[in-house]
Amino acid sequence: MKRSTDRILTTHVGSLIRPKELQDLLRAQQSGQGNDAAYEACLKDSVAWVVRRQAEAGLDVVDDGEFGKNISWSQYALERLSGFERRPVSLEKNPFVAGADRARFQEFYAEMDAATPPSSDWESVCVGPIAYTGKAALLRDIEDIKTALQGVNVSEAFLPVAAPASVIPDRRNAYYKDDEEMFQALATAMREEYRTIADSGLLLQLDDARAAVTFDRMVPPASFGDYRKWLERQIEVLNHALEGIPPERIRYHVCWGSWPGPHTTDVPLKDIVDIITKANVGAFLIEGANPRHEHEWEVWESVKLPDGKILIPGVVSHATNIVEHPELIAQRIVRYAKSLGRENVIAGTDCGFAQGPFHRRVHPSIMWAKLESLAEGARLASKKLWN
Repeated sequence: MKRSTDRILTTHVGSLIRPKELQDLLRAQQSGQGNDAAYEACLKDSVAWVVRRQAEAGLDVVDDGEFGKNISWSQYALERLSGFERRPVSLEKNPFVAGADRARFQEFYAEMDAATPPSSDWESVCVGPIAYTGKAALLRDIEDIKTALQGVNVSEAFLPVAAPASVIPDRRNAYYKDDEEMFQALATAMREEYRTIADSGLLLQLDDARAAVTFDRMVPPASFGDYRKWLERQIEVLNHALEGIPPERIRYHVCWGSWPGPHTTDVPLKDIVDIITKANVGAFLIEGANPRHEHEWEVWESVKLPDGKILIPGVVSHATNIVEHPELIAQRIVRYAKSLGRENVIAGTDCGFAQGPFHRRVHPSIMWAKLESLAEGARLASKKLWN
């Protein structure tokens, strides 16, 4: 994994807004009226385009935009794992429409849900043994981005996939002895995906929104101690799934969810940073640009980043249409660099700009403006840090 040895490198979390042509072909395919060959060709062309576009925006470490995922950043695994089936569930019983933040701001969330009804009226039920069945799709994604990288001037490339805790987060056990046994089986199956990416020469990125978000949905009625025990177990299983993969080939992303809500009940970073940094990875991508968490850069003035690790803080938000000024981005980068050392910091984004193929947080033109501003802010920060 490259470090910021002579300037601040730039990257992002992973998911980018899909072009309309790819969306249209995917809709047709999902309705049973698609042309597989046309879709695969468009997917390859779309990945080539988005890799070039990231390079043009000034990013150093790029990905495929997650274009090969047909459901969402976490539910895509339904197409790559055996043992699950989808069943309808009432919204009242769905954990995605629960939590302390929703309880406090019920009127706001009622209006938001009315404008954009939650799509989580299904749950994923484990009804058989879990095994990895998505090797063909994974190898296609690897081939597409490797082909796209040819002739493009970037430093590195990564492929983002879900961490064990966040794989199919609405999963319910109806097969294994208990939830713990199901979780272990799921992590063991996902190990094939993790190792295949790392062995391909690409960086492996693990997305784990559920690690922090679960606090909002667990406490209360559970205690903070219960939540910390739960999180510690997630990291233990994560590390087990990563055994044999060099840590310097792995990035680990933690955020507080992507929904546009108040987030007043998010767990503070200072209360979980000791557990998060036990992940056996080379870099941590942690949300840091939105107004609920920007102040947490101060955590790194008292918390030591493990030796040899890199922090990739979010210095650009994915959830607002306001394009951050490059000077503000530079200020954010310099704060982290002064606390951690400039060579230990890479500039990134808070989260993905599109949580699925048909869902986005901002307009595509704004997304690219944000990424271009990110690159410019990194250039300004580099001048200050290497002057």
